Amino acid sequence: MKQLVLSALLVFSAALSWAGSIVLEGRYQSRNIFVINAPSQDGVGYCVYEVTVNGQVTSDEINSQAFEIDLSILNLRAGDAVTCVIKHKEGCTPKILNPGVLEPAPTFECKKIECAPSGLLTWETTSEMGKLAFTIQQFKWNKWVNVGEVMGNGTNTANRYSFQTNLNTGLNKFRVVQKSYEGDLRKSQECEYNNPATALTFTYDKKAKAINFTGTTAYELSNSFGQIVKRGVGNSIDANTLPKGEYYISYDNTVGKFSKK
Repeated sequence: MKQLVLSALLVFSAALSWAGSIVLEGRYQSRNIFVINAPSQDGVGYCVYEVTVNGQVTSDEINSQAFEIDLSILNLRAGDAVTCVIKHKEGCTPKILNPGVLEPAPTFECKKIECAPSGLLTWETTSEMGKLAFTIQQFKWNKWVNVGEVMGNGTNTANRYSFQTNLNTGLNKFRVVQKSYEGDLRKSQECEYNNPATALTFTYDKKAKAINFTGTTAYELSNSFGQIVKRGVGNSIDANTLPKGEYYISYDNTVGKFSKK
């Protein structure tokens, strides 16, 4: 009888050695994990046979077509490290409905955001729950344009950041945003600075086939279909390779138009 039990245990261990696991690691974001459970390949029960969180087997009801891994009952605090292991049988794979559940969420509160005459943008935050990049956006050319990125500290304490921007002439508007793994977007309030410098202009040199600005500027060059064909920073654009046609040129704080014939 003992030999029979031992043989059964060895067979079971061998079967599990061919099984797989899905590991989710990150920080607790006050949300639970949802799983679609596939039927077992042998037709008996379901694919998942065990779930652990931080090394402890959970009490979730996993023997069903879909189940929830309830993290809210594990005495976790927002921002605590979490490692969830979903063990499954051979020949089937469960599906995680919210795979980014442990990724940082954009929860920051922007207490202050300012732009100095030098173009230095500074902002202060609290309530961050994990490291996420801040994308710096500048409003120009009738849209918000990404102009830089700063990694967040991800702490709930007071955080202070800075980024050197390139000011346009006239009105400058800035904000910072964070985007989660699942696409959630959080925006700060806007700040403004009015730059009194003389507005830039451009000319098209037909002979040299070049666009020349009166100063260095960021620019985007679009064709008549709105497709961006050139983008960069400088005081001129080589238009030699551009096909003939109408073009829109976004630069400084304005949008112009020229024709290459």
